Amino acid sequence: MKIGVPKEIKPQENRIGLTPDSVKTLISEGHKVIVENNGGFEAGFENEQYIKAGAQIANSAADIFDDAEIIVKVKEPQKVEVEMIKENQIIYTYLHLAAAKELTEGLIKSKSINIAYETVTDNSGRLPLLAPMSAVAGRMSVQAGAHCLEKNQNGRGLLLGGAPGVTGATVVILGGGVVGENAAVIATGMQAKVHIVDKSEERLKQLTEMFGDKIIPEQSDKIDLTKLISEADLLVGGVLIPGAEAPKLVTKDMLKFMKRGSVIVDVAIDQGGCVETSKPTTHRDPTYIVDDVVHYCVANMPGGVPRTSTLALNNATLPFLVKLANKGYQKALGEDKNFLAGLNIHKGHVTYKAVADVFGHNFVKPGEAIKN
Repeated sequence: MKIGVPKEIKPQENRIGLTPDSVKTLISEGHKVIVENNGGFEAGFENEQYIKAGAQIANSAADIFDDAEIIVKVKEPQKVEVEMIKENQIIYTYLHLAAAKELTEGLIKSKSINIAYETVTDNSGRLPLLAPMSAVAGRMSVQAGAHCLEKNQNGRGLLLGGAPGVTGATVVILGGGVVGENAAVIATGMQAKVHIVDKSEERLKQLTEMFGDKIIPEQSDKIDLTKLISEADLLVGGVLIPGAEAPKLVTKDMLKFMKRGSVIVDVAIDQGGCVETSKPTTHRDPTYIVDDVVHYCVANMPGGVPRTSTLALNNATLPFLVKLANKGYQKALGEDKNFLAGLNIHKGHVTYKAVADVFGHNFVKPGEAIKN
């Protein structure tokens, strides 16, 4: 198959869909790979490395969209890219459609085949293609939050880990999944006081086994969330409902109970955010203030560390891409129910229920869709 890798054009997005090593693997399987000129440059991957791996270099994204059967990206297609997508072309990337009505409508209209990294599952119901970026974002959330707590960033003027004789900051993490776990790795390492809120008693037990007394587990239905966030210096939002819009756990009214100069890092912003006052920001202009609370809501946090992120992402996405290219999408998805869960839009039909429900579209079961 012909596999195309355009340069990412979302603001401050410097990752790329495939590394040179991934290209080499695909070439060895008999496929053709086309990479846009300097597509991997900002992540530290040179044109020469791709050429050495066997790729062809295209001068423009238009050349790639014109020629490729599979488009491999990192972020959701931007408007100009949606206009280039061809009927029956396979788009393999993060989509986050539940928070993107215009994109959803554009992909439906294109009659393309759209597989979203973030809804592919494994046998335990986890999200293996989302996990590496959630891990990166979780670790970055505390790093970013610590920076935002500095006074020159309009924060409280706190050092997250405190100092000799001075207690560290209080971190409240909403969600004990991959984001929450990795946020706790950094926050506990910096010697902050860390609360992790989750609805699952079993998950909280697992986290307690990992971190011991370095965390305070909080079961969501047994706590006063308003009181807990009033104690927070840094609030990390890491709540996820696969493929659906994030629930608004923190309302605007709750913000008035938070400390002046405290910080919210809403990692769930790709899915709409779990804080009512959250709105997407960029790496160039990452924060804004509501009710004296600093909000950091960068929608592509891992894009800030593109080399680490690209390498981690390819470790997870490449095996599925090899199956997709070797077998064709109908066989590859038909043989693997977990991969099939990634199919969000197929030739004009919405095949992921949460997306269909939020926008009022008819839902077509993915297994039925791929038969046509």
